[in-house]
Amino acid sequence: MSNSVYNIPVKTIKGDETTLNQYQGKVLLIVNVASKCGLTPQYEGLEKLYQAKHTQGLEILGFPANNFLAQEPGSEEEIQQFCSLTYDVHFPLFAKISVAGEDKHPLYQTLIQAQPERIGEGPWWKDLVDYGLTPNPKPEVLWNFEKFLINKKGEVVARFAPDMTADNPEIVAAIEAELAK
Repeated sequence: MSNSVYNIPVKTIKGDETTLNQYQGKVLLIVNVASKCGLTPQYEGLEKLYQAKHTQGLEILGFPANNFLAQEPGSEEEIQQFCSLTYDVHFPLFAKISVAGEDKHPLYQTLIQAQPERIGEGPWWKDLVDYGLTPNPKPEVLWNFEKFLINKKGEVVARFAPDMTADNPEIVAAIEAELAK
């Protein structure tokens, strides 16, 4: 199985069938997003990163998912409106998918298989447990806003914990290193 993400079928937030082929030669940060999560303010940092690095070849791709405490309950239209009005998001958003469980989307099957370990596995996992939640076991996606970094060849090169924000020096350095290649 190829680790490239380019040929996996996905839908845009408007429902159009597509693949990620249009992003060949770009560095991608793929993020499972949610509108009703404690981490939702990360949209602001993701948009700032997108604005700062987009002209250098970075694309941030948001994939809404409702896998964690039903924190993305809206329709695609509601999600798009929320992101636009609340966070002025300009990076591409896609149709809601499942990132965990038996109905996990093939994109996330590929991402997880290619990069089973995440960077930044810290106390946040324990925080989830302290709240009485049962986080997904490794290698599964832990929560909303987990980030996968894809190189210009479509290969997964890094994976970052949900609580690592877009301005985290490790994330920025990894993106800059891939953009420089």
